[in-house]
Amino acid sequence: MHNISNNNRFKDQVAVVTGAASGLGLAIALRLLGEGAIVWFWDQNDTLVRKAVSEAGPNAHALAVDITNEAAVAAGFANIIEKHLRLDVFVNSAGIVGPNNRRIIDTPAESYQQVIQINLLGSFLTAKHALLHMQPRNYGRILLIASIAGKEGNAGMCAYSSAKAGVIGLVKSVGKEFAESGITVNGLAPAVIRTPMVETMDPAQVKYMTDKIPMKRCATLAEVASLACWIISPEASFNTAFIFDLSGGRAVY
Repeated sequence: MHNISNNNRFKDQVAVVTGAASGLGLAIALRLLGEGAIVWFWDQNDTLVRKAVSEAGPNAHALAVDITNEAAVAAGFANIIEKHLRLDVFVNSAGIVGPNNRRIIDTPAESYQQVIQINLLGSFLTAKHALLHMQPRNYGRILLIASIAGKEGNAGMCAYSSAKAGVIGLVKSVGKEFAESGITVNGLAPAVIRTPMVETMDPAQVKYMTDKIPMKRCATLAEVASLACWIISPEASFNTAFIFDLSGGRAVY
């Protein structure tokens, strides 16, 4: 996948991508590598992320980070700044689905809280510390992966829908806070994508989501990586506090 583009628009830039051991995070990280970036693959799964990096080339680096732990997040970014003296791009793709095909009355509070912790608190902590290191250079691109579920709400997924709605609010707020800084903060709201995370879901839930897409198919990882890498490129200089849709026609406003 990292050979899709070879135009070096990220040459000499330093990027961090969370959830980069597999799925969407891996696809974005590989695309960034293919366009010239030095990329740090972050994931909670140390074994998987090191395997991904071992197959990705010399500009790929692995770090096991729990994005719900502020000290770990701070230390991860500090380590990168010490080595490279810069941070240009940050993408938060780490997330879990949690309970699905399950109504709120059947959703345990602990499961709900875990989804909020990883998807929303994790977005807050990583964006906060990325911004601290981008601010001195007055340049940066932050992309938080949201979901169409956060805009419209998916029945059977109250925890995930709530968390991703929170991510959307975070993007709109923080993007405005840094609008004059040279740093953009945006979100991406895909409809269902065939990723390892989706493969673990109840098939009835996946069918419910896919049936809502006018194109009647899932997005591909290449399609998501393509749009994501434009959003985090120098070209997207007048876009901030915005949620980009990638929904095969499901989102129309």
